[in-house]
Amino acid sequence: MAEFEEDRDMRNLLICDGIIVTAERSIPADLFIENEKITEIGPSLERKDAYVIDAQGKLIFPGGIDPHVHLDLPMFDTISSDDYYTGGKAAAFGGTTTLLDFVPQTQQTLKASVDVWKEKSKSRACIDYGLHMNITRLDEKILDEIPALIDQGITTLKVFMAYNGRLRLQDGEILRVMRQAAAHGMLTMLHAENGDSIELLTQEALANKNTSPEWHALTRPAWGAAEAVLRGIALAEEAAAALYIVHLNTAGGVEQLQSGRGRGVRVMGETCPAYLYFTMEHLRREDGAKWVCSPPMRSRADNQVLWQALSDGKIQSLGTDHCPFFYDGNKAILYEGKPIAIPGKELGEKDFTKIPNGLPGVGDRLPILWTFGVGQGKISAQQFVALTSTNPAKIFGLYPKKGALKVGSDADIVIWDPERTITYGVEYAQHRTDYNLFEGWELVGYPETVLLRGKIVVHKEKWMGKAGMGQFVPRIPNAEII
Repeated sequence: MAEFEEDRDMRNLLICDGIIVTAERSIPADLFIENEKITEIGPSLERKDAYVIDAQGKLIFPGGIDPHVHLDLPMFDTISSDDYYTGGKAAAFGGTTTLLDFVPQTQQTLKASVDVWKEKSKSRACIDYGLHMNITRLDEKILDEIPALIDQGITTLKVFMAYNGRLRLQDGEILRVMRQAAAHGMLTMLHAENGDSIELLTQEALANKNTSPEWHALTRPAWGAAEAVLRGIALAEEAAAALYIVHLNTAGGVEQLQSGRGRGVRVMGETCPAYLYFTMEHLRREDGAKWVCSPPMRSRADNQVLWQALSDGKIQSLGTDHCPFFYDGNKAILYEGKPIAIPGKELGEKDFTKIPNGLPGVGDRLPILWTFGVGQGKISAQQFVALTSTNPAKIFGLYPKKGALKVGSDADIVIWDPERTITYGVEYAQHRTDYNLFEGWELVGYPETVLLRGKIVVHKEKWMGKAGMGQFVPRIPNAEII
């Protein structure tokens, strides 16, 4: 397909002469798409009434699934700078077609909180999405309401061991949530850091006038993260519950994950691209606030252990924890031709505790992992698909509707040019913010065409999507443990 023909009937599509890459194998084959679904896969398919996409020399992946994003999230005195439209657009340009966001517990009931979030997202979403439910306060009514989330299409609960006085539950409360989740085939997700030590170390740092960005990492030590992973796994074992550790970033956390799995605990782990490449030294730069997120950047040794864990299957998923903020919200950028400025990292110029915690990343995930994972021999093409699409689909109850190239699956498809070379950065990433962590990095391999349920949303540099075309995807309980 040299140029997209916008006036053509696109209900039936034939993708021909590409190499289909799944989590299990790579094969030359054609794909026929009809009414948003894949209806046939095989060699030399012919459909006279179909719009033909020539994928010769290209790879064909299932659309990426990012299991961990934060869109339109209020934080401190601002809000994350990507909403369901801008974040979805950035995701699509990077080859991701489904996002899983988190519902804050802002209303008196869980249902009311979900209703508010769905209402906000439905008119803006330009790719498909699902929701996790944050449980940040607990009483008997909330505990009893948890099973009803399944009827709303939500099968995952997130709990926090950090953010004292805001988001944190006590260990006994987390155990109760896990028991309720286990009784109904739901999955508990855990932010594993030691909240008490963070509070003490932060108070001490500020008392000693240590306010620069590096202290965000120094007050959140790696041992506290590893200890919290161990504690969370112990609670899951006691509750006989399935557990998913979000954004693993330490060698100690990986060690505890493997120890728990070795004991038969149904625990899985996720890491994020930034933790594979950056360290606390980046927070010591003049622009160190760009790298402030929770949990923070660690050491080069931690980077290496995380890479090895992806390679040997110790970590099951790669999310992004996408939660972008402007580096300098005093200066407007042009987004789709209109100026926009949102308060950002400059809020913490004199106090690291006021720097909004979060990074852009939803558009970076696949291109960066391909170049530095597959391209450098750290992982195979099949592992790339598993980590970024198929495993999240299985873990979060979306498979095989999503995360698969099978007859009957949604036609969420990425046509990937493995030879394309680009100098990456803000221009390509499409996030609605003023910086990119991978600015100037040379990449080999990039999406050429991206389809959402059989509709072309990205072709080369052209955006074909629109707000409102994304759909909420309900998920099923008792999902697979990878």
